[in-house]
Amino acid sequence: MSHTGRRHLKTTFNQDAELYDRARPKYPTRLFDDLVALAGIEPGARLLEVGCGTGQATVPMAKRGFRIVCVELGENLAAVARRNLAPYPNVRVVTAPFETWDASGETFALVYASQAWHWLDPDVSYAKAADLLSPRGALAINDVEHAFPADVDRFFFDIQDVYHEIGEDSPWHEEWPPPLPEDVPDMRDEIEASGLFGDFRSRRYLWEVIYTAKEYIDLLNTFSGHIAMEPEKREFLYRHVRERIDALPGKCVRRHWLAILNAARKVSDQ
Repeated sequence: MSHTGRRHLKTTFNQDAELYDRARPKYPTRLFDDLVALAGIEPGARLLEVGCGTGQATVPMAKRGFRIVCVELGENLAAVARRNLAPYPNVRVVTAPFETWDASGETFALVYASQAWHWLDPDVSYAKAADLLSPRGALAINDVEHAFPADVDRFFFDIQDVYHEIGEDSPWHEEWPPPLPEDVPDMRDEIEASGLFGDFRSRRYLWEVIYTAKEYIDLLNTFSGHIAMEPEKREFLYRHVRERIDALPGKCVRRHWLAILNAARKVSDQ
């Protein structure tokens, strides 16, 4: 994806922050337990979250007593995050692009991101994260994917003909069918290629969510490609999605999620 395309699509999530907050899935609790363990952060440490959205990955860390600064590009998303994080006075949400945000000399024990890191300019993001980390601080990136395990709901294969009919590629992966969850690569190569981080470790989490047609269309409306889709195409797609899910047993679809937690440590003081 070009830098211009990335810059446009990453702003689409801000259009309906309330829907994003409601429709996006909650992360497994053990992901955050593992994050604390892999990063080796002490109780009460100062953390920086990049692209906090509405705070779905912030609240679990705030509950654990960490002091957190969140940098979020979207004003509407940041507003919902501030509301969700109001019970946690040690959390501050800043509305700004991470790449140009001025930390005013602050440093952090951990820089982390959930689903936001791939929207950043990689020529800037890794170097800036390293600069903001204290010596031996950690970087953690939670990469979330649509998962296709062996027992994946056949709906996702069947609906592909509608995407093809409207001239859209598969919304999940460049390749079709997508790989099994255990075959999806982690971010080791990309992180280590920066030359700024080592001691890489990762963990995987696979879970299932049941969606009605309305709930699934709400979810689709939080994906950048669907938000940016031409209205006529989107209406045609959603009509078929609704009809096909309503025709399934129980009028529900099973959607699997895969999260890969990638953690690495700053190799030297920058």
